[in-house]
Amino acid sequence: MKLPAGFFDGALKRILAVQKPDGAIPWFDIGVFDPWNHTEAAMGLAVLGRVAEAKRAYDHLAATQEADGSWWAHYGSSVSLDTGKYEGTGDEPKKRDTNFCAYPATGIWHLYLVTADRTVLTRYWPMVKKAADFVVALQTPHGDIRWAAPGPEAEPDDALVTGCASIFHSLGCAVAIAETLGHDATRWRKARAALRDCLVNKPERFDRTWPSKSNFSMDWYYPVLCGVLTGDAARARLESRWSEFVVDGRGCRCVLGEPWVTIAEGCELAIALMATGDRAAAREMFHLQDQWRDDSHAYWMGFQYAENVPWPVEKPAWTAGAAILAADAIYGLSPAAGLFTKPLAGETHQQPQRLDLL
Repeated sequence: MKLPAGFFDGALKRILAVQKPDGAIPWFDIGVFDPWNHTEAAMGLAVLGRVAEAKRAYDHLAATQEADGSWWAHYGSSVSLDTGKYEGTGDEPKKRDTNFCAYPATGIWHLYLVTADRTVLTRYWPMVKKAADFVVALQTPHGDIRWAAPGPEAEPDDALVTGCASIFHSLGCAVAIAETLGHDATRWRKARAALRDCLVNKPERFDRTWPSKSNFSMDWYYPVLCGVLTGDAARARLESRWSEFVVDGRGCRCVLGEPWVTIAEGCELAIALMATGDRAAAREMFHLQDQWRDDSHAYWMGFQYAENVPWPVEKPAWTAGAAILAADAIYGLSPAAGLFTKPLAGETHQQPQRLDLL
């Protein structure tokens, strides 16, 4: 089974429309930028063969990286939850989020898988190394990694399940890059193993100083999406809260208690389902998102089904990227199709001894 020709024309046009001349890919036309969502959109470009544009995106990251390996990122507080539109002034607080800073390593490994071009790795190795070192330096003795670097806008000291699960995968990509180039990655391997142990066996290390994020679907499926849980443990994880987060005929909720499904969450859940080997369920979840496209086939951010309206009324570039990555995982559109569904280079999956995350 294949996707129809031109299936992603609208999504591709959307990403290209918001990409800036310097390579930056903000959330949407007028605003917020962060390195995680920028990287998600760049991977979508690479899957669809727009390698030059993807490289421009990564060149932007290399050019804007701080000396310590981090990036500053604006946050969605500048997006009104009433109107769903960007209403920021550009002066909103910025933070150095460890998950955001780790994710470019995933993008660079992805671009290498797409192109089989070793110069991709050598070109961006300095950027990846500095970023991974920055992130690992913020790991606690317990194995969790602080959600953001210390600073007036990044308190308190705490860790996020979703963020740390994503970092786990990104560190795996950083290790793969290092070892492909012949560099020692022992420190990152050890940090990654400690992080996985913490995610699986030390749930008390997360959400210590703020209300639990367990009402967000990403906390539910990210340990599967990112390879923290595999095999039977991964399947049990998804089954455990399926009825809470999945809305029949619509997709995946972003947060419990709200009549709102979001396209990126539905697409990421589809990839997580592929990681468990359930292609049929993955395909069904992915194609539920088809209904949440506009007339040009660009994806809305989400849909508020009580009011029967798109909400927020934006079509983010990263939503398009997530959809393209999901289709790649299911239909094998590119050589990078297994990025989230197969073990990374040199990695063997192990079953956790406990399922505290369930």
